Amino acid sequence: MATQIEAPRKSYPSDLTEAEWALLEGLVPPPKPGGRPAKYPRREIVNAILFVLRTGCAWRQLPHDLPPWISVYLYFRGWRRDGTWDGLHETLRGDLRVAAGRHRQPSAGILDSQSVKTTEKGGSTAMTRARRSTAANAICSSTRWAWSLPWSSMRPTSRIGTGPSWCSPRCGITSFGWC
Repeated sequence: MATQIEAPRKSYPSDLTEAEWALLEGLVPPPKPGGRPAKYPRREIVNAILFVLRTGCAWRQLPHDLPPWISVYLYFRGWRRDGTWDGLHETLRGDLRVAAGRHRQPSAGILDSQSVKTTEKGGSTAMTRARRSTAANAICSSTRWAWSLPWSSMRPTSRIGTGPSWCSPRCGITSFGWC
C-alpha cells in the first residue's frame, strides 16, 4: 500500500516566517509528556490563530488546510488561561526594548486625561434618575402619521379637545387640536 505524501500547503500572509518562528518556538508550550502525541505541529496551530486574528474571521471559518477550528480554539483558550500569551508578549516587548537600547522593563507610565475618566460628584449623587417620557406613545404616533396620509381612512374628529377614546391626554396630538 502506497502512502500519500502531502505537499506543503500554500502559505497565507499571516503565517510566521522562519525567523519569526525561531523567536516564538521556545515560548510556545511543547506537547505535554505522556498520552497521545500531538496531531498538529505547534507552528501550524500558531499560524491558524494568527490567521483568525489577522482576517477577523470566525473560528469555524478557518480554511480546511489549517488544523480544525476546535483544536485551534482550544489551544488559544488554554494558552490564554495559563498565561502563555501574556508571557510571550512580555518577552517579545522586553527583547524589542533591549534591541532599541532601552531597559527591558519600562521605568515610568503615563496617564492622560483621556485615559482616566472621573467625576466631580462621587457616589450615588452622580446618578440621575430616569424620567418618564412625555413624548407620544406608539399608538398616538402611528395615528398622527396615518392621519397625514391622503388615502388614509382615519380622519381626526371635528370636535377640538375630543379624540379617540384610547388616546392619552398627554399623547401630543392635542397640539394639533385633534384630542
